[in-house]
Amino acid sequence: MGTQARPADGAMTLAEMKEFAAFPGATQRYIRRSLDVGLEREDALTRWSRDVIEAASIRAQRRVYERLDHVRELVPDDSGLDAVEPFLAPLVTMTAFDLGQDRLASFGSYRFLYERLIGANVRPWLPGAFCAAAALPHLHPEKRRVLLQSISEAAATAPGWSNREPSFFPEWVEKVEMRAN
Repeated sequence: MGTQARPADGAMTLAEMKEFAAFPGATQRYIRRSLDVGLEREDALTRWSRDVIEAASIRAQRRVYERLDHVRELVPDDSGLDAVEPFLAPLVTMTAFDLGQDRLASFGSYRFLYERLIGANVRPWLPGAFCAAAALPHLHPEKRRVLLQSISEAAATAPGWSNREPSFFPEWVEKVEMRAN
């Protein structure tokens, strides 16, 4: 007997789709590109690079994202400080790279991407990694201000996090020409 999706699953997927649709076009494009790179879904260089600068950015992103498997394995189960350093240092580095690309303009877009790159178990660690990376000096002071102001008090001080895995993973959609009948 097959399994059926519960009505709540469909509602959550729709909510994720609406959240993604609310992001600016450049953010949507960057998230799709990053998922292709991080999840090794497609040849991101062929699909996403429009010029030599973007090609170089994708190559750099591949190098930075080589740490993803390591980070996925090291997500701490609790807040034990002995497990934080080997996990958080590469997470902050990856986050700093992505924020430096100037396409993730808020904590919400960052969270959306990283929940899909790493998994639901990373949620408790995302506010800290985001704030650490957003405060680094490689970002323009105005950009740091905007990013740090984008994280809500509720997100920064949440007493708990859902362990439900994301169900919507945005992908590239080929443009189809409309023909009149």
